[in-house]
Amino acid sequence: MTKKRLLNIVLLILKKLQDPYYQGVAAELAFFILLSLIPTIILLAQLLGVFSISIDVINEIIAQYVSPDMAETLSEFLVFKSPGAFNLLFVIFALWAASKAHFSMMRITNYSFSGGKSTGRGYIIERLRSIKAIVFTMFTIVFSLLILVYGEIIINLITSYVRAFLKGTFTFDTIWYILRWPMAMGLYFLMITYNYYILPSKRVEFKKILPGSILASLGMLLATWIYSYYVTAFANYDLLYGSLAAIVALLFWFYLLAFILVVGIMVNVAWEETK
Repeated sequence: MTKKRLLNIVLLILKKLQDPYYQGVAAELAFFILLSLIPTIILLAQLLGVFSISIDVINEIIAQYVSPDMAETLSEFLVFKSPGAFNLLFVIFALWAASKAHFSMMRITNYSFSGGKSTGRGYIIERLRSIKAIVFTMFTIVFSLLILVYGEIIINLITSYVRAFLKGTFTFDTIWYILRWPMAMGLYFLMITYNYYILPSKRVEFKKILPGSILASLGMLLATWIYSYYVTAFANYDLLYGSLAAIVALLFWFYLLAFILVVGIMVNVAWEETK
């Protein structure tokens, strides 16, 4: 890619950000992410229970990447109580509620790729497509957690087999410790890429959404790390928001992530328009 094209992409994104529609979509998406959080956690707890994985595993991972206050706030949400006899009906309603963020993002992608139309194929069809997207997202998260939780056990079994039956001395432990996080990050990148691919009503070639997917994946990780450090070292939301401080901090974090996701969509559009 030439410097001229890179400059054109940046200028085009800045121009799109002047569109009144884009000036509020990050806040809208952050709000719907917050609304989708609890239903998504409930569904994740159901899926993780199938594989005998505690929801506390998510708690431990979150605590590594966000500030203590935010981790404590999220831990209050990461509590699951079985709905009892109404499991199927409850899961249907939970899926509908959990797909709100994907539905909002779907409207943003439709507006971006269609040149101003966010309706897509109609409300019902778009909501069903957003449910499909959240189901894939949750299965990706569960599969990533399976790799992190059971990967070491599987590697130890392979190592024991090699030593006992093949008379080998090679150990896989070191390789696993090196590869498990890149594998989990690869699945994380796949999750974002798939959502960018499936959300637009107008089908976009897979290779055309890779630039925005790469930017969004790296940007979200970097923003989370920087914001976690900022909240821990400098910010004090208690002074202004009191008991709502943790929720405000969480919502602002979601806003940063949502803004990066929107910019990733713009990158994909600008990449194609400047081709």
